[in-house]
Amino acid sequence: MLGYTIAAEIGEITRFATPKKLVGYTGLCPRVSQSGSRDHRGPLRKNGPKYLRWALIEAAVHAARHPVYHDHYQATKRRLGRQRGPAVARVEVARRLAEAIWHMLTTPRHRSLRQGPTCALWPHDGPQLRWASRESPTRPDPPTEEAIER
Repeated sequence: MLGYTIAAEIGEITRFATPKKLVGYTGLCPRVSQSGSRDHRGPLRKNGPKYLRWALIEAAVHAARHPVYHDHYQATKRRLGRQRGPAVARVEVARRLAEAIWHMLTTPRHRSLRQGPTCALWPHDGPQLRWASRESPTRPDPPTEEAIER
């Protein structure tokens, strides 16, 4: 459910030129007031869709158990102390998840994954996922280079 919510709230990923633009859209970035040598960081901006923020925070709670994010979560929690540690660490992991989502959806390998309803693995094409039609009982022909580029 979280994946569907995140995908629906992000919409077309090509709107975001960089992963930082996507993270800024989510509203998971702190408010920053700077003037000269003064730098003050406030609460989260919360300027994006609230369900996207909710889904990313929920995903961060579950991702914090995974070895890839667990060390980062624990280090952030220790660095920020006991008062702000867990909440701010979850937001940091949610930001990293948003960046990972941007990279997954914008790389050429994953572009073809957004074009159809079902997925089938084509062993003769190597470790690459291709979309197949549910109605077709036989495998469709592999796409041409031109179709892959689209």
